[in-house]
Amino acid sequence: MLIYSSTLQREELLKSIWHAFTALDLDRSGKVSKSQLKVLSHNLCTVLNVPHDPVALEEHFRDDDEGPVSNQGYMPYLNKFILEKVQGNFDKVEFNRMCWTLCAKKNLSKSPLLISDEDAFKVWVIFNFLSEDKYPLIIVPEEIEYLLKKITEAMGAGWQQEQFDHYKIALNTSREGLSAWELIDLIGSGQFSKGMDKQTVSMAINEVFNELILDVLKQGYMLKKGHKRKNWMERWFVLKPNSISYYVSEDLKDKKGDIILDGNCCVEALPDKDGKKCLFLIKCLDKTFEISASDKKKKQEWIQAIQTTVNLLRAGSPPPHKEARQKRKELRQKLLAEQEELERQMKELQAANENKQKELETVRKQLEAAAARAAEEEKKRLQTQAELQDRFSLELEREKMVRQKMEEQVAQKSSELEQYLQRVRELEEMYTQLQEALEDEKQARQDEETVRKLQARLLEEESAKRAELEKWHLQQQQTIEMTEAEKQELENQRMMKEQALQVAMQQLKQLELERKEALEQYEEVKKKLETAANNTKSWKDKVAHHEGLIRLIEPGSKNPHLITNWGPAAFTEAELEERQRSWKGKKATSE
Repeated sequence: MLIYSSTLQREELLKSIWHAFTALDLDRSGKVSKSQLKVLSHNLCTVLNVPHDPVALEEHFRDDDEGPVSNQGYMPYLNKFILEKVQGNFDKVEFNRMCWTLCAKKNLSKSPLLISDEDAFKVWVIFNFLSEDKYPLIIVPEEIEYLLKKITEAMGAGWQQEQFDHYKIALNTSREGLSAWELIDLIGSGQFSKGMDKQTVSMAINEVFNELILDVLKQGYMLKKGHKRKNWMERWFVLKPNSISYYVSEDLKDKKGDIILDGNCCVEALPDKDGKKCLFLIKCLDKTFEISASDKKKKQEWIQAIQTTVNLLRAGSPPPHKEARQKRKELRQKLLAEQEELERQMKELQAANENKQKELETVRKQLEAAAARAAEEEKKRLQTQAELQDRFSLELEREKMVRQKMEEQVAQKSSELEQYLQRVRELEEMYTQLQEALEDEKQARQDEETVRKLQARLLEEESAKRAELEKWHLQQQQTIEMTEAEKQELENQRMMKEQALQVAMQQLKQLELERKEALEQYEEVKKKLETAANNTKSWKDKVAHHEGLIRLIEPGSKNPHLITNWGPAAFTEAELEERQRSWKGKKATSE
């Protein structure tokens, strides 16, 4: 007799009732007859120890269109008048056997199985415990693996993981799981119990049934000391989540008593005494039980099992196999939620991919249209380029002519420069002859003349260079005013001109330096001239007498130059006035 919490009790009861309900015969309209529903309801009330309510039953199954002749119509009555009233104790095995009797004949396979009908019934009850909480009921591959492992361990055989993996792959390709009858066929076929006899398989199924369904945590023979006679009697002990029951034998027919467990109980080992070994003690609030195990290993196993049960009662936790089942379900639900979320994300990605494909198609069409426009523009560009090439050819020919003229001008300038240099050389020869004719003062004046000539030459070269630079600057301005295409073609020529301009500028700077050096030399020569003038006054008279042949070189004035028979810039106005007065005096003396 068991007491269940309402939620877990209702879920487990509904699964067995669902099998019984779906096994009922349907009438011609495809509905379950009222008489069958009444019989089913009556049987359920009987096995669940629920009081009968004939009035409510007849009222619910009255003859009108509102009558609950389908699963949806029967469920409200089942919940309200039967399941909600399940409060006391009832025999879970008897309840399951009643539902099994209603559905087994119709659904159980007719082919011979390696397990008995009783074993098939136990497998069916285990299926209801391990199946998913959705209808139609199925057991998923993970729970199938768990059950087969438990049966294999109970048989003492080795688990064939590779064999089950092949079976699992074949199963997943066709369905999500197995029904109760398919699970019975799988275990009854002996596919995962090869080499085991029928009795071994039956004992293994019974052991798993006791653990999972009857909540048997441990069972076995031990000796118990009586409370009155103090004698030792062998009893079959069965440990459950909240009690230890002991029977005369393992057939469980003659029950001798119960040890009610709670959080206040404790178990402890005892030393050997009175010829009994492997003793341990179970202390409860009202009684104490002395028990003797068959050996030390059994003693330790029982002490640990009882202590674990007491600890679970203190913590308010369910039995280990139920807690493990709940964790496996939560894990599957979590994986299912993650899979659904992944599928949702995949759908979103697929939708986004489709949108991207549409966008890419639109972009492709736009690119095609752009390519067509680009081809047309390329055609126009090539045509324009051909026209520009023709025009550039003409401009190039014109530029060649301009370049040729410029080269001629450069050659002319070079010739003029050569003439100028020749003239400079002639002046240097004259300066040498004058230097030979004069003594110290001649040398000084020759230095002065050289400086002046050098200054004049530098000024003239600077003027020529400036004129040439201005001309090149004007040509460069004309070149800049050309069209962009002409500018691109003449860029290299302009660079060459700029280089020539830079060279000329460097030459101009060099001439400036040379002019400054000449001025410095001029100052030095002037000082020498003043020193020599005091010693050569008589030589000045000779020079004055022969001034038609020789004229002393003196610093020039910044006033406008005059042209005389001695050449340009030979005398200043003051010198002319002085000479005029001298001539007039000489003339008056001669007269």
